[in-house]
Amino acid sequence: MEAYFDNAATTRVADEVKELVNQVMTIDYGNPSSRHQKGVDAGQYVKQAQEIIAGTLKVEPKEIVFTSGGTESNNLALIGSALANQRRGKHIISTRIEHASVYNPLLFLQEMGYEITFLSVNEQGIVDLEELKQALRPDTILVSVMMVNNEIGAVEPVEAIGKIIKAYNSDILFHVDAIQAYGKLKISPKRCKIDLLSVSGHKIHGPKGTGFLYIRDKVKIKPIIYGGGQQKDMRSGTENVPGIAGLGMAAKLMYTNHKEKIEQIQKVKDAFLSGVTQLEGVTEHSGEAPHIASVSFQGIEKGEVLLHALEAKGVYCSSGSACSSNHPAISGTLKAIGLEEDLLQATLRFSFSVYSTVEEAEYAVQVIAEELPKRRKFVKR
Repeated sequence: MEAYFDNAATTRVADEVKELVNQVMTIDYGNPSSRHQKGVDAGQYVKQAQEIIAGTLKVEPKEIVFTSGGTESNNLALIGSALANQRRGKHIISTRIEHASVYNPLLFLQEMGYEITFLSVNEQGIVDLEELKQALRPDTILVSVMMVNNEIGAVEPVEAIGKIIKAYNSDILFHVDAIQAYGKLKISPKRCKIDLLSVSGHKIHGPKGTGFLYIRDKVKIKPIIYGGGQQKDMRSGTENVPGIAGLGMAAKLMYTNHKEKIEQIQKVKDAFLSGVTQLEGVTEHSGEAPHIASVSFQGIEKGEVLLHALEAKGVYCSSGSACSSNHPAISGTLKAIGLEEDLLQATLRFSFSVYSTVEEAEYAVQVIAEELPKRRKFVKR
């Protein structure tokens, strides 16, 4: 049996998405900038995807800009808005638990002369709203807070954050990394006063290399890719029409019968946590996101040892953010929530999707129960 529980890293592409992408690559393969019928047909796919995605967020289609994924969306949001608004100030606020695709652009801006304030979080990974209020300044131009943490699944109070920001100064831009939230939560940028929102396609059963950035109308932002002026000069380069069409289809599928889909994902997560936490020396510190479980194993020197043992039995999980695997280090998120020192490298992330089953969860628990005692034998004393 196989239990793929690394869906926060990437998801299996939906069959409907695969079929549509293939059709656009092989039949409707025109360049959307071309003026002949093939180009017009290609352009329709882009327009339809914009309309589908805008509908899921209750925003305007013109406010959706397609990118190569979450990393580019975050870079465009942060660097683009910082450059466009630097005359108003150079102070930016974020948190200590952001993804590398937010944290590293912020470090780049810091090198460029911007001042970054990183907010702390509590043991559940939630931002301190009072600390946010104290951090806001007359020269603050941007606040960036993720909606769902990619390692522990903490769900940030973005609506409350948006209200605090705009009450202080309506000109301060609010960026939300929704890469782990889109498709799993109902998101309303208007209600939450979000100006910029980043999404990745391969987290919702769409193709890799696809994503979008919601940019509220009238928000000042500079492009970071220049060229032929596609997407109203905001993101030059020939649009990835097959990927965009697939992303639109994936969004449509995720938000069709959405409540039932999320209840099923939550059911699998609950079954897994219920079983695994009954094992000796196993604790969990998972947030409210329906698809992410963070589990620590006492007596294990390195989580990756257990990870590979599970892999050998067909259970796939992660030792942290997949995007950080090229630069392995102790998780900043786990340190920020105050996890005990001996558990920082003994924690694994299990993440679920619409294709996950309770039977797979039970199998994973069974495999962990078998492998955990063996791995504890080899801990250095």
